[in-house]
Amino acid sequence: MNTVKIRNIEVGKGMPKVIVPIVGKTREEIVSRGRELSGMDLDMVEWRVDFYDDVFDTEKVLETLKELREALGEKALLFTFRTRKEGGEKEIDADAYTRLNSAVADSGNADALDVEIFSGDDVVRRNIDAIHTAGKVVIGSNHDFFRTPSKSDLIYRLRKMQDMKADIPKIAVMPQNKDDVLTLLSATEEMKNYADRPIITMSMSAAGVISRLCGEVFGSAMTFGTVGAASAPGQIPVEQLKESMKILHSAL
Repeated sequence: MNTVKIRNIEVGKGMPKVIVPIVGKTREEIVSRGRELSGMDLDMVEWRVDFYDDVFDTEKVLETLKELREALGEKALLFTFRTRKEGGEKEIDADAYTRLNSAVADSGNADALDVEIFSGDDVVRRNIDAIHTAGKVVIGSNHDFFRTPSKSDLIYRLRKMQDMKADIPKIAVMPQNKDDVLTLLSATEEMKNYADRPIITMSMSAAGVISRLCGEVFGSAMTFGTVGAASAPGQIPVEQLKESMKILHSAL
């Protein structure tokens, strides 16, 4: 499997890399949180721009992004507009989504951008092509906040992301029981037979919390933790997350 370099981190090598989201509504809140996170023991910050009050004003988004980039220092930055259909805060049409991602990639101030892979193949290709042309990394994503698909469907979705040229496929699903968590972990393990790049998988909510800790065992290369507000159910405070993963890592 090839690793993926994002700024100063190598995804797919060693312990899973820890991502912490910023979910602020105002520029001041977002930049302040960036300064706070810049000195913490984490690998990447995700700006969930769908929480931002001025998200539909591209000029303001780019200005805030520039300030956030400066606040973060050398921390890697992931830019994400999570649509409402995949659990996000706002709706956005396909053309606006593409324009926003293209402008952010061209600015050079985000190291990686999230693209929702099941938004229609044409839209996805336009987004991925624009991001790659700008020299940035694509995390191709899919989220199901209601259920856990079958193992074969999970693998199909991850392979689809790979086929669409996402640099890092990512899937997050909601378990209804412990068997669903095992399904997600089994799919992650099997996907290693197909993947030529790192993948990210997680089972959400308290029931799925084990999946956020054991990525190094089953094959998930990144995980999400919190400092303050979470962006998805089941996220763990980053200090506890890091400590748990270090214990697992030392035993492997």
